[in-house]
Amino acid sequence: MLLLAFDTATPAVTAAVHDGSGVLAETYEVDARRHGELLLPTIDRVLRTAGVDKRELTGIAVGVGPGPYTGLRVGLVTAAALGHALGLPVHGVCTLDAIAHQAREQGLAGPFTVATDARRKEVYWASYDADGRRVSGPAVDRPAELASEPQAVGAGALLYPDSFPGAHGPEHVSAGSLAGFAAAELAAGRELLPNVPLYLRRPDAQVPAGYKAVLPA
Repeated sequence: MLLLAFDTATPAVTAAVHDGSGVLAETYEVDARRHGELLLPTIDRVLRTAGVDKRELTGIAVGVGPGPYTGLRVGLVTAAALGHALGLPVHGVCTLDAIAHQAREQGLAGPFTVATDARRKEVYWASYDADGRRVSGPAVDRPAELASEPQAVGAGALLYPDSFPGAHGPEHVSAGSLAGFAAAELAAGRELLPNVPLYLRRPDAQVPAGYKAVLPA
């Protein structure tokens, strides 16, 4: 297995190469306004660092959110284009699941919530049991509307300490952890998600309603 993984669902632009046993190379940069500019150079750099030609890859894993429309679509379109060009399967991974996997790799134990910043004073969130399995979510809500969990991680949790006391990192997703999660799921014979975005809410831009009808004289 040679898996290329990347995610643009959070302010981080991150990519990694995983060989089924571990991460061969990973890169990570936080810049919420430059996903489109940074992603392809990031992918090229991580492949070169890993010493892997893109034609050697066996699959692509991409974070499908939840996340903002503008950033998220950069990763999904890139994954679809690369998958088509190289004849590779594209596996979607819930970004919150990847952060949960990352938190457990860093030693987090017990039930916990992952929350990322959804803007508009809301968070994207999901809850996990002591074994790291998702038990609720993903969803988008105001932090005050959520039941308090004993532990929380992610940038959204760090933004609202009153709702997530004691929140800590990881703040954003790591492509290395996303790749590790995807590799483990595939090795166990479990299906991942399609390359379809988890937006969870309507985009800010809407088609105006109530056009005035103009009839010819």
